[in-house]
Amino acid sequence: MRITYEWRGEVDNSALNELHAEGFGHPVGQVDWAARLQRHSPGWVCAWEAGRLVGFVNVAWDGGAHAFLLDAVVAERCRSNGVGSALVGAAAEGCRAAGCEWLHADFEERLRTFYFEACGFRETATGLIAL
Repeated sequence: MRITYEWRGEVDNSALNELHAEGFGHPVGQVDWAARLQRHSPGWVCAWEAGRLVGFVNVAWDGGAHAFLLDAVVAERCRSNGVGSALVGAAAEGCRAAGCEWLHADFEERLRTFYFEACGFRETATGLIAL
């Protein structure tokens, strides 16, 4: 499996909607990802295998030092092969190059090992309000 990673790669809305649905277990949506990313994100990373989108992570930011990972997803057939950690690594490099000093991620407990061990995040105190 040869995977390539692209910071601010071209986004195919259909492919990303399908990948997002597979990864998050919901019906395929009709989100205009390209417009959303251009409007709200300083960067994102696409993972490609033979021209097919197999991974994605979005980066939001506060306009200054803090960046935030969103929508990290890897195609089921490519999981447990380092694709997710490579996506996060590429996002971290893109954020660093953009002048960010911190990269934040929130995640479900089942993903704790991935974020802390595979990606190098460290535990911090945080809070959350469900809206």
